[in-house]
Amino acid sequence: MILLRLYWEFFKTGLFTIGGGLATLPFLYEMQAKTGWFTVRDIANMVAVSESTPGPMGVNMATFTGFTIAGVPGGIIAPLGLITPSVIIIIIVANILERFKTNKYVQYAMYGLRAASTGLIFVAGLSVAQLAFLNTELFAKTGSMADLFLPVPILFGLILFVVYKVTKKHPILYILGSAVAGIVLMM
Repeated sequence: MILLRLYWEFFKTGLFTIGGGLATLPFLYEMQAKTGWFTVRDIANMVAVSESTPGPMGVNMATFTGFTIAGVPGGIIAPLGLITPSVIIIIIVANILERFKTNKYVQYAMYGLRAASTGLIFVAGLSVAQLAFLNTELFAKTGSMADLFLPVPILFGLILFVVYKVTKKHPILYILGSAVAGIVLMM
């Protein structure tokens, strides 16, 4: 039964997610609240693992979640649920777009979908930034602004941002460097 539920939850996510991996985050937050399969902190870990492993982020997060919930079968079923709607929709849309690609209403719809996916990615990015840079639990207990911000992650994030903007190296270098820095800083 859990495998069927995993498939269904990720099928719905795949059906309505437009914009790639980060756009799945609002659906994962909803799934977390509804099922309790993982915590909000687990979602941040999913993002970190998914960003640092090969393959599409959404599929990696589905695999991570499925494996965590139901082992290897879950790790297979959840991503299948996620990609099934895309396969079906792409086959249908490719046929339709080929016939109507110059239609102004199709072009308007694509314009709106791009805006929607950008907004969802922005919200997801803010959620990840909140988990990475703020200690809302301690702030809720103390009410002190000094307890809200995590200075080391904020400083590290700013340094990484500047280094990336200046050097523009391959993302894997930043991921590996960040992992090493995290190990060194936490020792």
